[in-house]
Amino acid sequence: MSGAGLPTWVQAVALVCALALVVALKVLTHPRTARTGNLVVAGVAAVALVVTLLHGDLDHRPVVVGALLVGGLGGLAAGRTVPMALVPQAVAALVAAGGAAVALTAVVLLEQATPLTPPVDVLVTVLAAVAGSLALAGSLVLVGRLRGVLPTRPVSSPVLPVVLALAVLAVVVLAVPTRDDPATWQALVLVLLGLVVGALLVLPLASVDLSVALPLLNAVAGVGVAALGYALGSLVLLVAGALVAATGAVITALVATAMARPLGTVLLTGLRGRPTPGGRGGPRARSERAARAEDVAIVLGYAERVVVVPGYGLAMARAHHTLRELGDALTARGVDVVYAVHPVAGRVPGHMGTLLDEAEVPREQVVGVDRVNAGLVRTDVVLVVGANDVVNPAARTTPSAPVYGMTVVNADEVATVVVLKRSTRPGYAGIDNELLHRGGTTLLLGDLRASLARLLVAVNRL
Repeated sequence: MSGAGLPTWVQAVALVCALALVVALKVLTHPRTARTGNLVVAGVAAVALVVTLLHGDLDHRPVVVGALLVGGLGGLAAGRTVPMALVPQAVAALVAAGGAAVALTAVVLLEQATPLTPPVDVLVTVLAAVAGSLALAGSLVLVGRLRGVLPTRPVSSPVLPVVLALAVLAVVVLAVPTRDDPATWQALVLVLLGLVVGALLVLPLASVDLSVALPLLNAVAGVGVAALGYALGSLVLLVAGALVAATGAVITALVATAMARPLGTVLLTGLRGRPTPGGRGGPRARSERAARAEDVAIVLGYAERVVVVPGYGLAMARAHHTLRELGDALTARGVDVVYAVHPVAGRVPGHMGTLLDEAEVPREQVVGVDRVNAGLVRTDVVLVVGANDVVNPAARTTPSAPVYGMTVVNADEVATVVVLKRSTRPGYAGIDNELLHRGGTTLLLGDLRASLARLLVAVNRL
């Protein structure tokens, strides 16, 4: 299972690829260079594949090449056609694919292991099998919930924590005898148990906690890749997995902090036997102020400072380019326009930032929540576009709310708020938003793209 004894040129290429991955991680931290970072990562993967094909002892080379072509062309087509609204599901699907690759590779390595295989290599491969299968099942459940194929509300039962605890215990028990006498059946059972644990960890999570689960599952998959890198003696896999695991863990911690969700509480939800708070769905009866696009255009066009808060509804409507045009039109009139990007707006961390980047919104106009809240005292209008939970005052006022304690845009502190939504239904957290029913809030209901287009025309006519 070791990768020792490789030719010098292969080791040199592996070292260069590993260093390139570290550089790519740095480049990926800035939106303007993120595309270059992705290209570097893709280039490293391509080089690693070519070196493997040239040097590796492959029994079924045509099959391998065919699989690479199918997977590569499929990934290219998906990357070019997946709309921004489905990016969270696409990311989760990629994590699932990575987890599946890790689990299958680990099973093959365990099948080839002998009693003479170093115990450390075997245990590390066991870790890879469990981590890969856990990431696979958890990500598939995540995709199902985001797509509505599985229940969007948390699934809870007194039986779930018992099953989860037994599955974890079985993983530990099975991993021990594997040290002395690796067996295929043990590897397959470990993968099956990993699938059970992954599914049971994600099913009880509230919708708002799925943003924490996604980077966490990515980190788990990274651990599996790094473990395989160690077992195979592959420096590229080891470095790539370590980087993915580290960045996933950091993003998980940042998102959990931004949402005021203790990470331990999220992780142990399944063991508690009850879901994280999901809120009570359904809007409560309130009076609401509806307006025409022409009226809203006057409010926006004659303001001095407008804060735009984008949300998942904007991605669903694919209206981000129209929003940028509206922002440009207001800026041309002398309005100070800024875009407030919440770290968990959308369905995946960074979703709204990526959306605005795709629409080529000037980076100097995109600011974080803390800076926006500090400047609300001199803000005339807050324009909420397809967002709900990230502007919900319940985060500060209602301890029983699932979003309580989460940092939100304090839009209710501004005298004039305009909300563009398809309807007044609750957001992803499943609770009503008091902001929609207060006196200073005006609603412009309907399809977001059509509403923004009407606003753009009205502003240009001022």
